[in-house]
Amino acid sequence: MDNMNSPSPAFAGRVLLVSNDAIAIEQLSESMQRFALFPDQCPDVASALERLKRVKFEAVVVDFQLGRQAAAVLEGARQSASNEHAVIFTVSGSEAEAAEAFKAGSTFVLRRPLSATSIDLSLKAAYGLIVRERRRYFRCPVEVPVVILRTAMQTVHGHTVNISEGGMSVTAAVPLGPGDQAQLQFNLPGDEFQFVLESTVCWAKERRLGLQFLSPHQTSKLQEWLSRRLEDAMPQSVMDKFSTLPQD
Repeated sequence: MDNMNSPSPAFAGRVLLVSNDAIAIEQLSESMQRFALFPDQCPDVASALERLKRVKFEAVVVDFQLGRQAAAVLEGARQSASNEHAVIFTVSGSEAEAAEAFKAGSTFVLRRPLSATSIDLSLKAAYGLIVRERRRYFRCPVEVPVVILRTAMQTVHGHTVNISEGGMSVTAAVPLGPGDQAQLQFNLPGDEFQFVLESTVCWAKERRLGLQFLSPHQTSKLQEWLSRRLEDAMPQSVMDKFSTLPQD
């Protein structure tokens, strides 16, 4: 049954799990939950391809027991604008299937018979990649003052609604519309660094603006802050497993 529930805020990544093997689904789901990963199960290739078109996933697990069409899920992920960087796992039952999985673009191959230990080891090896992919799309709700500057326009003061690596949403009474550019100045909680970011307006609705950042030289500072916020949201039991993970 396709799981349509939403994950809790304290999750490291959403995983598309494509399999019709009840035992494998149970084993994989239990391991994922230990790592604060949210499994979204699809029983067949067709429904998985539809999910890839509508939902952002940090990882995809495909059971090659589904047959020759299983490789189509890997191709579908790579052709999806939002899922092209997802971490790909495949479940194989033979050397031939494993070779086919790697050829199709799998990053990690889980060999049958599956066990909690083997699944956990693969998830741990991939965890840094999964969290990094989660961070790329992570929108952190945060309300801080923001100064909006534009040539020939009076300085406007507003407040952030949320922020991601690529942009932010703000509330402000400002005469800007899609395509307009403005400079944003703000500080984030727990960080003394002042961000000064050039941006362009993506959408405007009443007193709300969606802005895309145009200042890549400050991306690393924003990534560091978002990474800390993601870590703060993780269960301590998960963070204890990765206290020695290198930072990207």
